[in-house]
Amino acid sequence: MINKKNHSASFRDPSGYIFIDQGVVKRRINPIYFDQYKALKEKELFKKLFSASWLVKHKEVFSDDSQIIIEPEHIPFVTYPYEWSFGQFKEAALLTLKIQKFCLDNDMSLKDASAFNVTFFKGKAIFIDTLSFDFYQDNEPWRAFKQFVSHFLGPLLLARYHGASVLNSLINYIDGVPVKILSSMLPSKTKLNPFVYSNVHLLAKYEDEYKADYKGKTKKSTLSKKAQLNIIKTLYDFIKKIELKEQSEWGDYYNKINYSKSAFEQKSKIINQWIRDLKIKTLIDIGGNDGTFVRRIDTDLEQALICDIDNNAVGHNYKILKDNGETYITPFVLDMLNPSPAIGFNNKERDSFLERIKGFKPDITLALAVIHHMTLSGNIPFVMSAEFFASFSNCLIIEFPKRKDSWVERLLNAKREFKEHFNFYNIESFEEAYIESFDIVEKQEIKDSERVMYLLKNKNA
Repeated sequence: MINKKNHSASFRDPSGYIFIDQGVVKRRINPIYFDQYKALKEKELFKKLFSASWLVKHKEVFSDDSQIIIEPEHIPFVTYPYEWSFGQFKEAALLTLKIQKFCLDNDMSLKDASAFNVTFFKGKAIFIDTLSFDFYQDNEPWRAFKQFVSHFLGPLLLARYHGASVLNSLINYIDGVPVKILSSMLPSKTKLNPFVYSNVHLLAKYEDEYKADYKGKTKKSTLSKKAQLNIIKTLYDFIKKIELKEQSEWGDYYNKINYSKSAFEQKSKIINQWIRDLKIKTLIDIGGNDGTFVRRIDTDLEQALICDIDNNAVGHNYKILKDNGETYITPFVLDMLNPSPAIGFNNKERDSFLERIKGFKPDITLALAVIHHMTLSGNIPFVMSAEFFASFSNCLIIEFPKRKDSWVERLLNAKREFKEHFNFYNIESFEEAYIESFDIVEKQEIKDSERVMYLLKNKNA
């Protein structure tokens, strides 16, 4: 029977399930998985995985003959595969392969290879499904291979040829992109590549004969451990070399800003002062590009979420994070005009962005130079954007570019014969709409620019 506190996403694996105990995430392990769990524990494989920061840490809080309860380390904000940059997606794929090699070296194997088993925490990819490990059976092929192709290899290849935007395809395929679809979407020339042909096209051709599924039911076949290790190495080397060949308007954003260096510095100073005064520890930067302004904050932050619609900008942010060894920043891809919805069975297996950000409860939200895009590109009325921010923001720092701002003028001119419809785009209408949800705490003009900074406080906070 399902525990009444079961997490809505945790019902597929008979080995156990996640539940919420007084706000704390815990995992129950059923007797069917006791042997695997105890072997991982006694052989210190958990300890080694924790030490490598490959698997989320946990502590055992209860054990008897009917159940074992573990409490995983708290991850403040979970991102999903369709919210990752190309670089993050690659890292998640490579982590999965590293863990599978580790398992084989220790007579274990991953029984599934879902991209949803990985998230990002403390500046790196981390595996979060503690019950994905099973005993290795001699000469048995990796039963999660097809799932790995559907969740990782295939989407990465599609991104290579069609752009990073296809990585959000897992929002439609929670069980992975079907290999027949992957094969049909790849260029015909990829059939001349022996690796892609054998691991995608041939797999699609014989899909009906390949009987592996999530639960590991396989058509009888054999493969030595040595051969499997060779496959893992080949997959790892191939994926590591996959690169994007696309550019974006926003990937080089801060080299194309339309205000002076002094205005840029003043904007940063204003943000810093407000963050300092409010003693902010957690924040989300909506439309934060590569995280430039968050990194200029001179107080210690515990957690900073930085999202942007542009995959390249998020990827650049993640590269900076890795180069600097930053553990407090979590970058992810988000279209604020179409935030990630809740998906899966009953729309409850994966939470929406709004559900997750409300659970995160940021001390403050930054919305720097996004309101004109929401209003003029997305046709979002001020009152609706105010409601959006108010739904999860205790405080809000928002930047308003006035009508004479060059980027605003460009967006307005693009409206052509409908330009007059947007006569409401002015600072008076903005304030009138936003004071329905927020109190204006402070307002500062940025000198040498057509931009105004606001510090707002949610009326209902």
